[in-house]
Amino acid sequence: MDVDATLQRARALTASGEDSAAQAAYIEVLRADPTHLDALTELGNLALSGGFRSAARTAYLEAVKHHPGNAIAHVNLANPLRQDDDLAGARSHYALALTRDPGLHEAHQGMAWALQYSNPAAAERHYELGFSGHATVAQPYRGKGAAVPLLLLVSARGGNIPTQRWINDRQFAITAVYADFYPDDMALPPHALVVNAIGDADLCHAALARAADLLAHTAAPVINRPERVATTGRAAVARRLALLPGVIAPHIETLSPTDILEARDLQFPLLLRRPGFHTGEHFVRVEGPGTLASAVASLAGVPTDSLAPPPSAAPLANPALLVISFLDTRGADGMYRKYRVMFIDGVAYPLHLAISTEWKVHYFSSNMAENAAYRAEERRFLEDMPATLGLKAISALQHIGSELGLEYAGIDFALAPDGSVLLFEANATMVVFPPGPEPMWDYRRPAIDAALDAAKRMLQKICRSEPLASAP
Repeated sequence: MDVDATLQRARALTASGEDSAAQAAYIEVLRADPTHLDALTELGNLALSGGFRSAARTAYLEAVKHHPGNAIAHVNLANPLRQDDDLAGARSHYALALTRDPGLHEAHQGMAWALQYSNPAAAERHYELGFSGHATVAQPYRGKGAAVPLLLLVSARGGNIPTQRWINDRQFAITAVYADFYPDDMALPPHALVVNAIGDADLCHAALARAADLLAHTAAPVINRPERVATTGRAAVARRLALLPGVIAPHIETLSPTDILEARDLQFPLLLRRPGFHTGEHFVRVEGPGTLASAVASLAGVPTDSLAPPPSAAPLANPALLVISFLDTRGADGMYRKYRVMFIDGVAYPLHLAISTEWKVHYFSSNMAENAAYRAEERRFLEDMPATLGLKAISALQHIGSELGLEYAGIDFALAPDGSVLLFEANATMVVFPPGPEPMWDYRRPAIDAALDAAKRMLQKICRSEPLASAP
């Protein structure tokens, strides 16, 4: 077999979006040479782009094993380790990469992400080294024919909306710009439309302000204007939506740990949360004054592990916490429910219903897999949202979507006994994840496809209505 010719064929197949054939070609190369660095790296990249992190890690591990002196191989392995929350392992490989190439900006970027909560001061140094001069990333276009140039605004410090499932790299030539590090005097890359993927207003206020400044210099259509996203922090959006008919929102204050401990008017139980986190991380229920101090300490401190400095050496850059009044959302059966609805291009799409014995409800930790009756209830919600929620909640959702004013957003909520919406959160950071491959989840797939298809149609509509020449 001609290894070089097969490798070139694999690359051509990857470029044209023929992923399965490309994978087979890379495997042919590796059968002939199991240590081939380019084949291992590119096969890992192909797996990672398809969402197969475990397969990517396997390929990257082999690359590091056979090429321990290659800095990029260590960065490639560290990235999925970090995404899987193996921060110690990720930092180890970023450090090895920087030992081999101290100026490697990809390693500095990864190290910044891996240190941002355990050691913010060190992370900030790596942010500067990693992103200054490297704030633009042109992603490969894998389509045939002319591409639509799309500008994707992101934050270097996280808090971004996952867009891979609805922005197609076979139609769009995507240029990602890290808004918080983009130079003031540099023109934006050519683009026909802009998607602002900076979604977390609590974490990304600086990046959103910078993104708004950048967009003052373009006439291209924008999905999720940053100045609108900036108004969706948890506390701010709760205050706004509480004014709408049919909405019950918790009272949320942003307070320092000292102010929380000195407050005399707290109502228990209450919830404490660190801003900028999702999926229940750093989010606790406090039953009474006796456990308040320990709860505050657990959230305002710094997680430690073998590679992190002690908490006293790495105070949080912003130790303020969210103090949230507790809304008892249990139904008549004593179970907690969380509905998720997406607002896409002005239309509400049901996404999922999670039912749990725990107050902190997330789909991955709920009781859905174990209970067929709960899955049947979710199916009724997905197939007939108005009948499930009732007119009061449907009307409230319409008001909420209009108030948010975003082309892509979502809401997590429960239902009050009177049919009102009990707000958990509403913002742009909602993720649309497909279910697992098991047949029992087949009933969920049409609803998820409908939401993703709506986002794709929104982009198509803009492409049809706007000239596709690059905007200034």
